[in-house]
Amino acid sequence: MHDIRAIRENPDAFDEALRRRGLSPLAAELVALDDARKSAISAAQANQERRNALAKEIGGAKKAKDEARAQELMAEVARLKDEAPALEAVQAQAGKILDERLAAIPNCPNPDVPEGADEHGNVEYRRFEAHRPQLAMGKQHFEIGEASGLMDFEAASRMSGARFVVLKGQLARLERALGQFMLDLHTGEHGYTEVAPPLMVRDEAMFGTAQLPKFRDDQFQAGEHWLIPTAEVPLTNLVRESILREEELPLRFTALTPCFRAEAGSAGRDTRGMLRQHQFNKVELVSITTPEQSADEHERMLGSAEAVLKKLDLPYRIMTLCTGDMGFASQKTYDIEVWMPGQETFREISSCSVCGDFQARRMNARVRGRDGKAVNFVHTLNGSGVAVGRALIAVMENYQNPDGSVTVPSVLKAYMGGIDRIEGFKS
Repeated sequence: MHDIRAIRENPDAFDEALRRRGLSPLAAELVALDDARKSAISAAQANQERRNALAKEIGGAKKAKDEARAQELMAEVARLKDEAPALEAVQAQAGKILDERLAAIPNCPNPDVPEGADEHGNVEYRRFEAHRPQLAMGKQHFEIGEASGLMDFEAASRMSGARFVVLKGQLARLERALGQFMLDLHTGEHGYTEVAPPLMVRDEAMFGTAQLPKFRDDQFQAGEHWLIPTAEVPLTNLVRESILREEELPLRFTALTPCFRAEAGSAGRDTRGMLRQHQFNKVELVSITTPEQSADEHERMLGSAEAVLKKLDLPYRIMTLCTGDMGFASQKTYDIEVWMPGQETFREISSCSVCGDFQARRMNARVRGRDGKAVNFVHTLNGSGVAVGRALIAVMENYQNPDGSVTVPSVLKAYMGGIDRIEGFKS
């Protein structure tokens, strides 16, 4: 959510930020809506002030035993009282229109974000070459999984429809091992606090992190609740409607949860395999910081996500997303893309974003300065640390062997009961 006062004070900068996002100027329209809101507030206040003044005059008239004047003044008060609900309704409607308009506008990109229309404008930040020999090509994960008998898309489709999978045996254990390894890494080495959050949230929580209202069609609804598309939603909303102390920050949270996405706009994309599922597991990272800390925290969070892939010895590259490719709530985003030899390309496995005070305004999450007086909105950051299903895919494709087996990365062997390769069902 944007600050209308900041837009009013510097409309040209706001419109320039929107231009970099590929959007038309909006400052003049928003200022006009704010003017209408202020006029409605003034009219309602004038009504109340006039009633207050008349109340004093009525008292004076009665004290002077001027009953005729008192009755005349009381009639005017009654008329003003009758007008008040309409004035208040106009005020509420003007505020609602402005808030809805502001809520539909994406965050302004940081000045150092590269300008571009789509993913072709993204810029490589750095990359990591695995220590083990890198496969240039190989089988895709679903070919390996189906041949082993440990990945069943047909059974999942019969019970749930498209974009679901059943994992079995040691492949199911490998996915579990990946998630536990990531949690242990982030809590043990990176200072994140593990959280077991609700998987269903209310409208207010989804609005707070900007999934609603713009991305309603991408979500799964269950009665009055929403299934979380990512643990970013409950983790970030832990600080909603609160005033934190500056000395508490930064707060760092992590969670391993199922995630649910309708994938409404992905018809025909990645229909084979596990790349784009309605249900998947992900380890999420969320940080709550002061405005002064957020840029450094963004780099720190990126490093935490990178550490997962380094320990798994998977080749990857980091891309700084351009203005036309980054998310709605983001000021700046890094995508980590892991090499997938089966597809002979890099695919996103983590996205780390700094959102500034954009989400905090929607959640009313604030911080009180060390002086005990100044209160500002916090900054929020979120990132995948990392997507477990895609990490499974990356391990399968990068650690595949000519005989169809998959070598278990050394860092996961303790989580796998000591086995060093997955070979599928025994006949």
